[in-house]
Amino acid sequence: MNILRLKALLGAGCFSIAMAGAVMHPAHAGGLERGGYDIDLLFDPAPVATEAEATYVMPDRKYKNALGPGGNPIGLSSTADGAEPYWVPRIGVKAQVVPGVDCMVDYSQPWGAHTAPGSNWNGAVSNIETDIKSDNYAATCSYKFDAGKGQLRFIGGVFYQKVYGFKENLTDIGFGTMVGRVDLESSGWGWRAGIAYEIPDIALRASLVYNSQVKLDNISGTLDVGNGVLHRSIYGSEQSMPDSLELKLQSGVAPGWLAFGSVKWVNWSILQSVPICFDGTPSAYCVTNGLGQVTSLDLMYRDGWTVSGGIGHKFNDQWSAAGQISWDRGTSHGYGAQTDTWTLGGGVAYTPSPNIEIRLAGAIGVLTSGHSGIVNGENGYQAGTDASYDFGNDLITAINGGIKIKF
Repeated sequence: MNILRLKALLGAGCFSIAMAGAVMHPAHAGGLERGGYDIDLLFDPAPVATEAEATYVMPDRKYKNALGPGGNPIGLSSTADGAEPYWVPRIGVKAQVVPGVDCMVDYSQPWGAHTAPGSNWNGAVSNIETDIKSDNYAATCSYKFDAGKGQLRFIGGVFYQKVYGFKENLTDIGFGTMVGRVDLESSGWGWRAGIAYEIPDIALRASLVYNSQVKLDNISGTLDVGNGVLHRSIYGSEQSMPDSLELKLQSGVAPGWLAFGSVKWVNWSILQSVPICFDGTPSAYCVTNGLGQVTSLDLMYRDGWTVSGGIGHKFNDQWSAAGQISWDRGTSHGYGAQTDTWTLGGGVAYTPSPNIEIRLAGAIGVLTSGHSGIVNGENGYQAGTDASYDFGNDLITAINGGIKIKF
């Protein structure tokens, strides 16, 4: 499964010197990540601040030399389009509750994937279309107090998350080759905790934030083959969306100039193969390679890492800009097309009045080449036996627009 993601974060931060720099910031770390988690609005010094933004991502991943089960062609095309464009929205509101205490509520879509190579390629037994989406509703608060030359801030919050989607592929249940479709959904709760230190006089901020796993113990849905030839309720074994840890740094380096960077880790290796079973199957048998497994959602991820850095500059009271480069270690390692990604981004921010900021950014990157085939996983399970393919270095681009209003 090829799953692509690009996160846009506009704004270099540095409010103490009015550095409203804008930059495309792909703070992703592989797996199913699209928007990820973002709490930067919490640091805005205004009593009330609202923010809305949307990113449109255009990956151009191409499959080639595709083969079917057993490494054999099945009479279909050896090439396919391995990625679909997608939107990543986000909206949030932050308010100062009392001096020193700030709280934020926000909606985002942290996870997602959409590939649609179609039914006319040799890998159609593995994937015709996969579409995974998410909704995340969060509340985060912080308490800050004077410490040395700056302020120390403690951060905590909770979030409710819904994950849902479907996968289609060719299958044969004894009545000839048909399209099989799995629809699944689940939800769960998570929490976050972090710490930050800020020295406004030099626009310095260092933050470390941990986001917990989200336990999905109610995965349920339907399996349909041949548009009703077989239609059954199904469930998936208990899984979790990954926990993550992100370190962010920024500092003024000269009047009107800001340097910033981040390092992010996401525990995607907890998602390997998700067994899918008919309702009524004892949970003891609904395990990878278990007697009750009807099909599976194979991910076979390794942990994701993202390292990024950039610089922003304020030209005047109305205009600022920023640029950034990032490296994202792909979570695929022999199965799937999610290899390393290098991205260069830049953007501008326009502030027509002190309480309004309008931002526009773009990014261009390279999805590095590789091969998807058989990978041995846990419990002796082999993923990739139903399809193999190659891919070269491909292009990914994105555009982002956002607005912030302060009161």
